[in-house]
Amino acid sequence: MSLPAPPVAPGGSITLARPDDFHLHLRDGAALAAVLPHSARQFARAVVMPNLRPPVTTAAQAQAYRERILAALPAGARFEPLMTLYLTDLLPPDEIRRAKEAGVVAVKLYPAGATTNSDAGVTDLRKTYATLEAMQREGLPLLIHGEVTDPDIDLFDREAVFIDRVMRPLRRDMPELKVVFEHLTTREGAQYVAGSDRFTAATLTPQHLLFNRNAIFLGGLRPHYYCLPVLKSEEHRQALVAAATSGSDKFFLGTDSAPHAAHLKEHAGGHAGCYTALTALELYAEAFDAVGAIDKLEGFASFHGADFYGLPRNEGRITLRREEWTVPEAVPFGDAQLKPLRGGETLRWRAVPES
Repeated sequence: MSLPAPPVAPGGSITLARPDDFHLHLRDGAALAAVLPHSARQFARAVVMPNLRPPVTTAAQAQAYRERILAALPAGARFEPLMTLYLTDLLPPDEIRRAKEAGVVAVKLYPAGATTNSDAGVTDLRKTYATLEAMQREGLPLLIHGEVTDPDIDLFDREAVFIDRVMRPLRRDMPELKVVFEHLTTREGAQYVAGSDRFTAATLTPQHLLFNRNAIFLGGLRPHYYCLPVLKSEEHRQALVAAATSGSDKFFLGTDSAPHAAHLKEHAGGHAGCYTALTALELYAEAFDAVGAIDKLEGFASFHGADFYGLPRNEGRITLRREEWTVPEAVPFGDAQLKPLRGGETLRWRAVPES
């Protein structure tokens, strides 16, 4: 269902229904306590990734993790974590029923070795078909990190190859399994999702909308722009922006915000992941505003994902004000520091949640 776009006020502000983040890493323990307030300030709900150590593979583990998240919320914060399970070769179909009864909203597919804490991931999707069939029956979405991991496939081609090798056979075999192709990075991915049926959707991150791969290397190696899937060329970035701002309900907000201590990002084997939760909505606003499509932001951020997951739309509001401000260079992260994307730089929009 489409609604009239929210107007941009003469002073340069826009008020949206409170948005959701449909792809978020919160970690655990002290790290969780450090980053959770940043997401809770802007978002009403978030789909929380299960790639802890050990991974979240049972309904009981998901419930326990949810309780730890709720306990870490700042006093008075209104934020609902939406829990997921980690798909492995051995995840039993019976666990899907238990997960659905426990309120788990999705199951995450990491190809083994694709990204952070993915070593327990799926080695061959055919090994999981009985579990996927159970998910299709229960209406539980599959969230996909869409890259092949073959070392002979160029890093920048892995998403396109995944579509041909994995997505097309999966959709043929499981036509009514709801699938979210997460953090799209390519023109091929955007075209595939746009041309798919109502059971397929995708999330888009702020970094893939704002930057191409040059950002990793400008003025030297910049590890805080390194994420997986890696940033792609300018033609792919433009295709993603066109998809996000098209108004299509198949594309919605998922930050993939991934906190890593600064010293682990900046050493020789730097960890993959961009930390965007601190300024997520402001970054998206910049991307949409840059192409004159700020009026399309509310659908993308607040409606499309909720509708796909079958969740009620949020009743709260949040205002984005056109205002220059400087992002902190670093924020506390347990005993370490966390450097947000664009840290120390000026942003042109500022989020002002309702009181």
